[in-house]
Amino acid sequence: MTVAPAGTRIGYIRVSTVAQTLEQQQAALEANGVEKTFSDTMSGARDDRPGLAQLLEYVREGDTVVVWKLDRLGRNTLHILEVVRTLTDRGVTLVSITDGIDSSTAAGRMVIGVLASMAEFERELVKERTALKREAARRNGTRFGRRRKVEDDRMIATARRMKADGHTGRDVAKYLGVSRATLYRLLAEEPAR
Repeated sequence: MTVAPAGTRIGYIRVSTVAQTLEQQQAALEANGVEKTFSDTMSGARDDRPGLAQLLEYVREGDTVVVWKLDRLGRNTLHILEVVRTLTDRGVTLVSITDGIDSSTAAGRMVIGVLASMAEFERELVKERTALKREAARRNGTRFGRRRKVEDDRMIATARRMKADGHTGRDVAKYLGVSRATLYRLLAEEPAR
């Protein structure tokens, strides 16, 4: 593992597609004294970016990580905050040129704190919405959890009778509480004699 000299300004740039270019970000970082840059060409929604992983392995206490814009670290607020926390815990400063964030200043730390609060608020809203949607789905008859298996000969006979009477596979599967794939597998089997 190569280690940067203390106090190095290290950049991270990212674009989502190969059609986009890194040059604008690279030029901005170089204008801000960045000596070494790590990059990725992939979605910021992915947490498994090799360039970011290399950056996190490379930096050490006293370094400054410079990004063109905070969203270059990722699209997910929680992931961005995890990266910021990792850097802060290791004594590394984060500077976002476009956003004017510098974690070595009180104002920069405040902005990061506000982002953390917003992320927590967003998580709570998602939980509330999910709970409301789940409750509405339950009221409408949606069942959650693993579908049950059909091993009862009476249920298989019922399925055959319903299909013979012209019911759709979807309706029969719903009535029995199984997936359509399970229903069709059962119907394809020879009836027990």
